[in-house]
Amino acid sequence: MICPIQPEWWTVRKVSVNQFVRPKGRLIPRLSPARSRLGVRAMIASGLSLGVLLTACAAPGSEAPRAENAPWSEIEEQAEGQTVSLWMYGGDEQGNTYVDEYLTPAARDAGVTLRRVPVATTSDAVNRILSERQAGVTDGDVDLVWVNGDNFGTGKQAGAWLCGWTSTLPNMKYTNPGDPLLSDDFGTPVEGCEAPWHKAQFTLAYNAATVPDPPTTLAGVLDWAQAHPGRFTYPAPPDFTGSVFVREVLASVSGGAENVPTQFSEGDHDKLTPALFDRLHAIAPSLWREGTTYPQTSSELDDLFAGGQVDMTMTYGPATLTDLVARGTYPPQTKVLLLDEGTVGNASFLAIPSTSGQSAGARVVANLALSPEQQLAAARPDVWGQFTVLDVERLSPADREAFGALPSSPVVPTYDVLSRNAHPELSAQWVGPLDEGWRRGVLAGR
Repeated sequence: MICPIQPEWWTVRKVSVNQFVRPKGRLIPRLSPARSRLGVRAMIASGLSLGVLLTACAAPGSEAPRAENAPWSEIEEQAEGQTVSLWMYGGDEQGNTYVDEYLTPAARDAGVTLRRVPVATTSDAVNRILSERQAGVTDGDVDLVWVNGDNFGTGKQAGAWLCGWTSTLPNMKYTNPGDPLLSDDFGTPVEGCEAPWHKAQFTLAYNAATVPDPPTTLAGVLDWAQAHPGRFTYPAPPDFTGSVFVREVLASVSGGAENVPTQFSEGDHDKLTPALFDRLHAIAPSLWREGTTYPQTSSELDDLFAGGQVDMTMTYGPATLTDLVARGTYPPQTKVLLLDEGTVGNASFLAIPSTSGQSAGARVVANLALSPEQQLAAARPDVWGQFTVLDVERLSPADREAFGALPSSPVVPTYDVLSRNAHPELSAQWVGPLDEGWRRGVLAGR
């Protein structure tokens, strides 16, 4: 039985039967039957052939399963020889390279084979897990997921994640237990259901050669867009970056992030969103291609910026800008646009599905990803350029020195500067209604 888990908002997502995942370089139709899990594939085919997937409660019960925690030495022994399938967004070239060239060899040294499975969206992984959970699968296709936000919240409510295991990771001692970005994920308490991986800060970037006098507020950005027709756009929600841009505009037109309640209610939504959609509708004719079309992904927006078709882009991973400029992908005068009111910050995590039969190996990989060595590698601008989730003051003197020696960027300020006046993410329950409201009020109303 499939039933809604959000009584206030039924999340409905379009699902294409032609979507693919690519394990080990092979294209496998997402809905084609496979001998190994014939029952699950048949259920997926019948459940998704209608073209929609309701955010669902799992047939075995929606309570998140708790991990059976053994001493870490026993977890390591159980992990020996296991193959862990890490499902993660395939469009992040640097992230994929980091996993292949740094995390995978470290896992191999620990006796675990790490297999990266690139997906178009994280919801592909969540949908697979929920389908397997409903079918009673205990050795599913997904063992570890790069996740945050509404995908995590949806999965947690449906019992998709294994919980209560992160406190056993030896490298969690290097994180700050009081860090709100690590204990709360888009309004959903983490509660040991995912291990932190890296921090992010929503950031706009611009070409200083064509924008010599940049705006300093988001309201100013929208005014600038209207004054410079065709030189600005943003990804269409539900693209992750496009969605957060819409939420930032909601904060701006509401007089500040403090005026938008973190927790969703229909009353607050109905009161606050008319100004949001009116503003976005008003600027649409001044956007790239007069707002008749929008980039479908943040990667498409990045390509427009790299090709000089627009003067601004936006990202949740600003540290990657350094490498993009150094390689000549982005204009040499690319700069970060620091907004007076700040921007939203969050963290990304690694979650273990409750349907994984390789949870010991997945824990080992998550612990490795938290190690000072791996966090340092991921923080290097020429590797991935991610902001660490570690509290550097908790590290050894040698590790603190190594983090301190990371090269400064001529493009990107330090995390302390980027996160100044940062505000938290809205709860995941806001995301679906805002995305759908944008589609109806802006896209369909053009």
